[in-house]
Amino acid sequence: MSDTREGAGAPVPILMYHSVAREPSPATRALSVSPEQFAEQMEILAGLRCTPLTTAELAGIWRGGGRVLPDRPVLITFDDGYEGVHGHALPALAKHGFASTLFVSTGWLRGAYDTGGGLDTMLDWDQVRALAGQGTEIGGHSHTHPQLDQLPDDNLEFELRRCKEIVAGELGEAPLSFAYPYGHSDRRVRHAVRAAGFAQSLAVGNALARRRQGPYALQRVTVRRSTDAGEFERLVEGRAIGRTFAGDRALTKGYALVRRARQARRKAVRSRV
Repeated sequence: MSDTREGAGAPVPILMYHSVAREPSPATRALSVSPEQFAEQMEILAGLRCTPLTTAELAGIWRGGGRVLPDRPVLITFDDGYEGVHGHALPALAKHGFASTLFVSTGWLRGAYDTGGGLDTMLDWDQVRALAGQGTEIGGHSHTHPQLDQLPDDNLEFELRRCKEIVAGELGEAPLSFAYPYGHSDRRVRHAVRAAGFAQSLAVGNALARRRQGPYALQRVTVRRSTDAGEFERLVEGRAIGRTFAGDRALTKGYALVRRARQARRKAVRSRV
């Protein structure tokens, strides 16, 4: 990929991480990576001469904000807010000077707003501030990590507003980027995220991000414990992604049908009340 106007529209791998831990909880194990795995993966990015960007930086470039897309761009993103992002991922990121984005579920983090829903040991706000000070963009991931497309409007608005308020209060500036819990969204959710003041948002999709996806539906690829070095390099280079995630996509499509059926039933019930 080159620093040209055509390159500005080229696909970009957005890597989605969750927990970085030697002994993750059973609930996070499949979507966790070990500290050694993560360090090796950062070495691979450095060896490929990749340029990590924050989510806000990529969205700004694709909006035509004056910058051009660098050679071999990649995004390193973390969902939820697990403690290992500070304890294990941050040293590897700092070693290479890599930018990243952390999407926090504010009600899961340790501190005054903790709702008790975290699936493993979570970050506290001092650790979040330390990450921000080392070049990590802090984005929103809702307050209590619900399936946003299953919520009524008032609850949806609360989840977005409360998350944004807490991040702004703790860090001194409002988050610009958002990631949908579980990767789920629909037109109503995307509209609400935009109305809440977020400038861009990430889904999952297990595909490369492309400018034509629009700023509120950028797709990511999942990095998990079973991702070995060879597969990781293929993901970064955009090779064999469809084959790697074929099973995930089949499950996602089936679950989407179930979710739409649930939504239709709820609407029918509300219309009868």
